[in-house]
Amino acid sequence: ENIREKIVQGRVDKIVNERALLEQTYIMDTSKTVREAITEAIASIGENIKVRRFDRYVLGEGIEKKQEDFAAEVAAQTQAKEEKPAEAKKEVVVEEKKEEEEKPKVAISAKLVKELRDASGAGMMDCKKALAECGGDVAKAEEYLRMKGITSAEKKASRVAAEGMVSSYIHAGSRIGVLVEVNCETDFVARGEKFKELVQGLAMQIAASPSVEYVAPEDASAEFVEAEKQAEMQKEDLASKPENIREKIVQGRVDKIVNERALLEQTYIMDTSKTVREAITEAIASIGENIKVRRFDRYVLGEGIEKKQEDFAAEVAAQTQAKEEKPAEAKKEVVVEEKKEEEEKPKVAISAKLVKELRDASGAGMMDCKKALAECGGDVAKAEEYLRMKGITSAEKKASRVAAEGMVSSYIHAGSRIGVLVEVNCETDFVARGEKFKELVQGLAMQIAASPSVEYVAPEDASAEFVEAEKQAEMQKEDLASK
Repeated sequence: ENIREKIVQGRVDKIVNERALLEQTYIMDTSKTVREAITEAIASIGENIKVRRFDRYVLGEGIEKKQEDFAAEVAAQTQAKEEKPAEAKKEVVVEEKKEEEEKPKVAISAKLVKELRDASGAGMMDCKKALAECGGDVAKAEEYLRMKGITSAEKKASRVAAEGMVSSYIHAGSRIGVLVEVNCETDFVARGEKFKELVQGLAMQIAASPSVEYVAPEDASAEFVEAEKQAEMQKEDLASKPENIREKIVQGRVDKIVNERALLEQTYIMDTSKTVREAITEAIASIGENIKVRRFDRYVLGEGIEKKQEDFAAEVAAQTQAKEEKPAEAKKEVVVEEKKEEEEKPKVAISAKLVKELRDASGAGMMDCKKALAECGGDVAKAEEYLRMKGITSAEKKASRVAAEGMVSSYIHAGSRIGVLVEVNCETDFVARGEKFKELVQGLAMQIAASPSVEYVAPEDASAEFVEAEKQAEMQKEDLASK
């Protein structure tokens, strides 16, 4: 039984580690893991560094694509053309001309424009023009828009959109970052400038919308909606209202709260005369394909991290006192000891096994370990002390300090089919602006893009449910029955 448990634990640890970012082989230097690369950066830069969170999108992942039968599609289109009366187009032209001749010159009110916008989903200027063309008649204006293809978006919106692009937006200062996936129907449209401009506009919209939590109102969780409903029902200003009136007021308030958190209901920052939903609807009509915002993530640097309150006067006083209490001879003794060791160090071959042992013990890089062992005649304990003296193993102490600065960064792979958003923290804004830190963060973003199996930062981030399920699955395997 105890042997079986050890084997199972070893297998589960392996499965958990395979999904942890820190345990991956670092793509920028395959001689070390991501954890070791970060440990070395901590020692080199002199501050605690932590990967706080990341998201990785693969375009169209999980979308069930429609199986195209082009022969059947062409046959259906040909049949539809044959069945369509030749006179139909002619009649429409005559009708349009007749309307144009008879259209009255009327003032178009904002109320009429809003009514047509609500009915058709078209943009404000399109609605205004349609009403002007149709003498202020909303029904005729809606038909006019339909004829122009502006309200054809509804039909297109039912088609499967599995192509598109994954895009990102990092705001100036790298303190706010957005990753978004927007889908269309074909790769041809995804490569077009109109689609790219729309996607970039949506990414900027999300960055500028701190209250936004989901794409559409219907994406709000049932628990959230119910909680808001109950909270509104308890408000004093509704106590004297009749039951049916109270319910209507509550529903209106809840709808408002839900809409405030929905991306599609926001005023579009690229054109404040319309909502995001309307901008997408217009793009569908213009481009001729269904377009959908599938998902997004928005990071704010250090959000939720409890920052340490610094007392610089006390810190300076403590450092001064420590210097006064430190014996002057201490530094001299260390130097003498180092010199003595240097004189006596034996010239020995450094095996890969010794290097690995020291790396596991100290967390230092391979070359640092090799050099330390050479300096200390192959003695692992002395080599570890040597590394500590050089500050290379001081990372453990630094790792206990609060890291709330840093940067939010992204990486979009060629073709915009894979995208990554990552937040990496350090202790000061000064380090965050440095090239070493920026290079590390960009390397980590590329690492995540290249690691499809990675789901969390460290092994301890794996959920207890996942670990337990894997443990139970391993325990049932036949090869362990005799153990």
